[in-house]
Amino acid sequence: MTDPTLLLTQQLVGLDSITPTDAGCQDLLIARLAALGFAIERMRHGEVDNFWARRGTAAPLLCFAGHTDVVPTGPRDQWHSQPFAPEIRDGQLYGRGAADMKASLAAFITAVEDFLGQHPEPAGSISFLITSDEEGPALDGTVRVVEALAARGETLDYCIVGEPTSAQVFGDTIKNGRRGSLSGKLTIHGVQGHIAYPHLARNPVHEAAPALAELAATVWDEGNTYFPPTTWQISNIHAGTGATNVIPGELVVQFNFRYSTASTAESLRDKVDAILDSHGLDYAIAWTLSGRPFLTEPGALSQALQTAIQAETGQLAELSTSGGTSDGRFIAAICPQVVEFGPLNATIHKLNECVAVADLPRLSAIYRRTLEHLLT
Repeated sequence: MTDPTLLLTQQLVGLDSITPTDAGCQDLLIARLAALGFAIERMRHGEVDNFWARRGTAAPLLCFAGHTDVVPTGPRDQWHSQPFAPEIRDGQLYGRGAADMKASLAAFITAVEDFLGQHPEPAGSISFLITSDEEGPALDGTVRVVEALAARGETLDYCIVGEPTSAQVFGDTIKNGRRGSLSGKLTIHGVQGHIAYPHLARNPVHEAAPALAELAATVWDEGNTYFPPTTWQISNIHAGTGATNVIPGELVVQFNFRYSTASTAESLRDKVDAILDSHGLDYAIAWTLSGRPFLTEPGALSQALQTAIQAETGQLAELSTSGGTSDGRFIAAICPQVVEFGPLNATIHKLNECVAVADLPRLSAIYRRTLEHLLT
């Protein structure tokens, strides 16, 4: 018989859920959960579909969290098969979202179905927190659900986010934290003028260059046991009118910090201001905090997941905080133990995204074993 996790993954991949569209993915999940006795709360905000589902009232509460939205396909004529027509070739299931993260969503469901079939009255509760706004701005998705839960005093004990964390082989990596992301749009003001009369103008590019060099060379922190040092990178820089004989009147620099728990957003802002002030610049900065860093120290959840992974794959999963941001940053506000685990991430966001068919039942079994460790 065809594996149930593969079948559900194929169904989900077949739905064109480019962010923030859900395209019916959540209806599929909700129908399966309702049949298991989960109470369902749909939480739509703006154009974003979210839902919260819970079965049981006893502690501990283990939550499975994830997203049904996917990134755009890119040039469809460069896919070897249609991105929303799942196709199996050479042991891989191809389609947009196959790895990020519809395979994990399917494995969540089949793992819970198997677990409750064997343990209809577990020693605790199970919940799902699902959004269609993870790949987009992430303003009306998980963060909104977390706010609603917090407002009524509902907290989680454990949360597994189904992000594709495996790096080299399936089962080698669990994310137990993520760096924070702090962006800035720096505008440095000068005086526009004719390039032949520089004494009548003030070139913001020339004035800013030493400050930008200092920012690029600054050691912001040394990191710590779980995080690498904080990094600062320019992502875009622009000045001028396009004419070769005009000194620009302003310089705009966009930059980003990926920062560890060794720093705070506030300390980084203060340090940037101090450097710019020391160079006497006329400037303004518009700041955007996308997410603060979070960290789950090794504990019951990571240990249960490592044990389950080793039983299914033989891999001793490494705890890691590498990579970009995830919705774990929001969930950490109401949950002391948040980790991420899922399939290989080698093809995510790429053309011809895929997931190994053989990994799908193993992924489901890992989630089921984790439930058994924590709720029986």
